[in-house]
Amino acid sequence: MKTQITFLAAVAIAVSGLAQQNLVSGKPEENGMSSIRLQQIDRVLNEYVSHGQIPGAVALIVRNGKIVYKKSFGFADVENKTPLKTDHIFRIASQSKAITSLAVMMLWEEGKFLLDEPISKYIPEFKNPSVLVWFNEKDSSYSAQPAKSEVTIRQLLTHSSGIDYAAIGSKEMKAIYTKAGIPGGIGAQRLGDKLGDKIKILGKLPLKHQPGEQWTYGLNSDVLGYLVEVLSGLTFDEFLRDRIFKPLGMNDTYFYLPADKYNRLVNLYEVKDGKLAQPRVVYDGVNPNYPKQAGHYYSGGAGLSSTVDDYAKFLQLFLNKGEYNGVRLLSRKTVELMLTEQLHAPIKEKFGLGFGLETPDNDYRSPYSIGSFSWGGAFNTHYWADPKEKLIGMVFTNMYNSPYGYIGEQYKALVYQAIVD
Repeated sequence: MKTQITFLAAVAIAVSGLAQQNLVSGKPEENGMSSIRLQQIDRVLNEYVSHGQIPGAVALIVRNGKIVYKKSFGFADVENKTPLKTDHIFRIASQSKAITSLAVMMLWEEGKFLLDEPISKYIPEFKNPSVLVWFNEKDSSYSAQPAKSEVTIRQLLTHSSGIDYAAIGSKEMKAIYTKAGIPGGIGAQRLGDKLGDKIKILGKLPLKHQPGEQWTYGLNSDVLGYLVEVLSGLTFDEFLRDRIFKPLGMNDTYFYLPADKYNRLVNLYEVKDGKLAQPRVVYDGVNPNYPKQAGHYYSGGAGLSSTVDDYAKFLQLFLNKGEYNGVRLLSRKTVELMLTEQLHAPIKEKFGLGFGLETPDNDYRSPYSIGSFSWGGAFNTHYWADPKEKLIGMVFTNMYNSPYGYIGEQYKALVYQAIVD
């Protein structure tokens, strides 16, 4: 009996540890990719670094669940010539949005809400929404009219709610949000800011357009982060940590880094007078070193920092239809729903519940297979996952207002040209 108990305990420990395993390495040729052709990536990224266009980059490719390419180039700290390593931590900004969508859909699976319910059912400040009609540039005053309908949770997930962005949105809405003290979500202007307080204010401000009638990239995921808090009784940070990051072994993903990981955060750079320099502030007056601050504003739209390894685990969860290393966070059908196009004419954007999508309508534009999902971050980080090719691609830099944002498109071509099976 004692032997049996010991054996069962060992099995339990092994199963528990399984969730923490990294994606395993594999040889390119054994996974349909050419080592020689992958060297094109080395050449291009080394050229960006040597020309002083980017401080550095980490690139990763996963195929068939195997890491077939993972390399770092350049520096994490240009001034001190600190070599960039593949486990360095990057500000992933809008790559936070897909993680927020996962959290929301986990609660949907638990029956906490319906997708087409109004958000006001859970955040009452969004009741009786209005739409902007007139705006005065001189003092940011405005007039608004009642909206035709309420904002739904599905519209928040698809950026069709009419909510705009604070730091990067339209001139009118940026001014209105600034006057009301609504932050853009990257870090926080004031360390005492709390997500719920700002979202309640946002709920009383006018929408840019009628709900569901247009696509406007905005603070939707920040609203959804607060929805998670309301439905779960946890802070958004606690929910992500307990329900997603720990189960998937995403041990380097945070809103605000622990002090013992500060040295792994890459510096943020911009091109100034033709040279790389560290910006003093970004967007709406935010300290570029916000991941090292002791903040409490948990922005579901732009607040997280992470590594390529951690984000690869998150994407592999979706390629595996909701399961990663023995841990299931979503059902296969929920993943299929999230990766189904949600928007229709006259809206032109192709978007699921949290991701940009490759569909028959836009497939001519890229080598992505139909069904691929992707997005990126404001600091020049890029990702996609291709279910047909069983492929994940990522390239992370950390640059503010980079003139080289097209590096993501170049990287995409470099990855697909290396497929030889």
